[in-house]
Amino acid sequence: MKKTIRIENTDALRAAAEEFVGLMDDYTVFAFNGDMGAGKTTFIRALSEALGVDGDEANSPSFSLINEYRSETTAELIYHFDLYRLESLDEALEIGIEDYLDSGAICLIEWPERVADILPDDTVVVKISEEADGSRLLDINLPE
Repeated sequence: MKKTIRIENTDALRAAAEEFVGLMDDYTVFAFNGDMGAGKTTFIRALSEALGVDGDEANSPSFSLINEYRSETTAELIYHFDLYRLESLDEALEIGIEDYLDSGAICLIEWPERVADILPDDTVVVKISEEADGSRLLDINLPE
């Protein structure tokens, strides 16, 4: 099933994140694709907040590759991956990415193409793109 969410501006981020939460169902792995600067990190920060993570904690894990958050409302674990600096699939395997993906915790992955070969079949694929007017489109492909 496909779904599209339009984010007109930063003021609309929270509502978009809450709409996204409504689509998450029992899925746990979310692959966020998009060009540099498309808004992947910004949206994941808003999504994490909508899931109950303290806004000060939800930052990009660019230097550590993985940040771990815990929802203050559900106590659920959330892993945020930024794989931009990942050198190889072997490096991802060395940090134990498969354990994270199989953990049942929510996994929000930026630059997922670097580990595409090991993503679960039920991964929700999200493409974030910037429109000419500066708005963002989230094209969400939910597995059937």
